[in-house]
Amino acid sequence: MTDPSITLQTAIRAALTAHPALSGLVPADHIRAGSTRPDKLPCIILANPQTIHLGRTASGQFLTRVYMDLHVWALEDGEDMARQIGAAAAVALWDSPLPVQDTSEYERPNFRYIRDPDPERAYCHGVASVSCVLRWQV
Repeated sequence: MTDPSITLQTAIRAALTAHPALSGLVPADHIRAGSTRPDKLPCIILANPQTIHLGRTASGQFLTRVYMDLHVWALEDGEDMARQIGAAAAVALWDSPLPVQDTSEYERPNFRYIRDPDPERAYCHGVASVSCVLRWQV
């Protein structure tokens, strides 16, 4: 298994790109990992993974909590569009995107939205946090 944050990131992206309601709002190639600066709009950017290594399981696997941020950027219809994208993403990630045998705990995304203070730009930026405790081995 690779780093648990990469495992979660890959699973989240797969769940988002496969969800029909979300794919109608954000093209699959606009859902990516990396820098949180938007290059294509609207978009969802998976960023800022944080891992907290918790210990080992009884079977000798490693146990790690992973936090992942989802940055939603929208320009057209600004805040309304960002919230629609966030709602679709929340439904796509309602259940853990990883198999149950690989997770001990999963927390659904929680969103907050920030409107660009410049009235000339209509950007809206939403940020969601997802948390999962993964069991993994080298």
